[in-house]
Amino acid sequence: MERTVYCGQPRANDDGSEQTLVGWVDSRRDHGGVIFVDLRDHTGIVQAVFDPETAAAAHAGAGDLRSEYVVGVRGTLRRRSPEAVNPKMATGEIELVVRELEVLNVSKPVPFAIDDSASLTENVRLRYRFLDLRRPLMQRNLRVRDKVCRIARQYLGDRGFVDVETPMLTRSTPEGARDFLVPSRVNPGNFFALPQSPQLFKQLLMVAGYDRYYQIARCFRDEDLRADRQPEFTQIDLEMAFSSSNTITDLVEGLVKTVFTDVLGRSFDEPFPRMTYDEAMARYGSDRPDTRFGLELVDLTDLLGASEFKVFRAAAEGGGVIKAINVKGGATFSRKDIDDLGSYATGFGAKGLAWIKAQGGEWQSPIVKFLSAGERAGLAARVGIEDGDLVLFAADTVKVVRAVLGALRCKIAADHGLIPADAWNFLWVIDFPSVEWDADEKRYFALHHPFTAPKPADLDRLESDPESVRADAYDIVLNGTELGGGSIRIHRADVQSRVFALLGIGEEEARHKFGFLLDALSYGAPPHGGLALGLDRMVAMLCGSESIRDVIAFPKTQRAACLLTEAPSTVDTAQLRQLGLKLDL
Repeated sequence: MERTVYCGQPRANDDGSEQTLVGWVDSRRDHGGVIFVDLRDHTGIVQAVFDPETAAAAHAGAGDLRSEYVVGVRGTLRRRSPEAVNPKMATGEIELVVRELEVLNVSKPVPFAIDDSASLTENVRLRYRFLDLRRPLMQRNLRVRDKVCRIARQYLGDRGFVDVETPMLTRSTPEGARDFLVPSRVNPGNFFALPQSPQLFKQLLMVAGYDRYYQIARCFRDEDLRADRQPEFTQIDLEMAFSSSNTITDLVEGLVKTVFTDVLGRSFDEPFPRMTYDEAMARYGSDRPDTRFGLELVDLTDLLGASEFKVFRAAAEGGGVIKAINVKGGATFSRKDIDDLGSYATGFGAKGLAWIKAQGGEWQSPIVKFLSAGERAGLAARVGIEDGDLVLFAADTVKVVRAVLGALRCKIAADHGLIPADAWNFLWVIDFPSVEWDADEKRYFALHHPFTAPKPADLDRLESDPESVRADAYDIVLNGTELGGGSIRIHRADVQSRVFALLGIGEEEARHKFGFLLDALSYGAPPHGGLALGLDRMVAMLCGSESIRDVIAFPKTQRAACLLTEAPSTVDTAQLRQLGLKLDL
């Protein structure tokens, strides 16, 4: 049977038209001889009626139908009687009176109902992903993903960007996450790496004069997984020659606004605010701050650094900081609630969690007795303590305090309904440090990547005071999630060599790993920069999904395995021998 209309399309004004529909049997009901079948495809559900008096053969066949049988039906659309209208269905005013039925395929009993109300474990969903993808929610998610990709292609294409595919087999440059390696049969003992991003190739395209490049690029990182990470992921990748950071952020902001407006059906007219890295870390304890709620960090080091409370004094004397957040109305938290927050805080490096409750005109806390009257007055004024508040303190190194209070503010806001519904707070975070010191490795690491350009005004301090050098980098953040990041790149070979040296990459190692890049930068490389948006994360947020696995057709588990195909799998000895490999497990 050749389909003439999709299941979700018929409406009351189609009454009397002859139509052919195909799809899956969603349910079957026998009402005193007349059989009703809900027929489903990706557009929705329509009711098909099998009446023995008008179509005996079709009615007989309908008696054998089961859920998920694939069928075609031909008949006449008619309005339902007023009492039979189903207002919960888009097609609820119409039904198809069937004359002909063709069973196109049968189905075994399915392991779960194909609807969004089914309560399923993720392992079951991933094992039967081909069935999970039939559910309306998953159908919608992947179609939103398709829409985002089409919008991005149109937006960038209209602005002169060229879609260029970059290699999937490249060389390993282990300066970021762990590479996925691919052994070469033709060159025994040598390996390709799957790309963590198209970074170097898109820079080469700028050297080659393509001016504006983009790609919806597949990327691979062999790293531990979380809800927002997969070993293979997709990004909307772009690069522009002769561009400034403002040019790039303005263009990307326009792209993001277009995507969110078209998908959500609401406007995003206001410019995205900008915040420096230092301000974000100071106020929110994170370089991807969630600004939908308060609970901002307040620095108390100068006020409480000489306190009789030993924890505070030790932190200040050791070069650390004392900070607090004020949970308005938090005095209702029980001691168990506070202890649970303390346990949570230890997971981020805290040795404990000091607190003060303001309740009944008094401050309740084990630490109050250590605070002088002046310290209490200063604390009340600076933190804004009112009756009914709960103040949580962290005192440790700058890094630990930021991590602890940054995590606590987000947990408390989520657990206690402090986040406004339907809020979309976009933010640009700018002026990142170029490098950070790793005490264990005893070397500097690039905060973004080694190809990010330092701010021109800071370049003369690259060797003398590297931690003061700002990167010409920018991240776009939405509701506490990094949607993407980018930077102006280094376009001069001498500057790139200086950055490599700062990162402990000697001249010989730099030539070995990045000689092709240094050569390219020596042949008239233009100033250039770019950005990559995480497609999976963006679509997950648009769909209201907590995990990017809900917007990827065939994702991996937390252990980087595919339950559907049972990958990764072993290979036979002959295949290993062809590659010159021998397992040593």
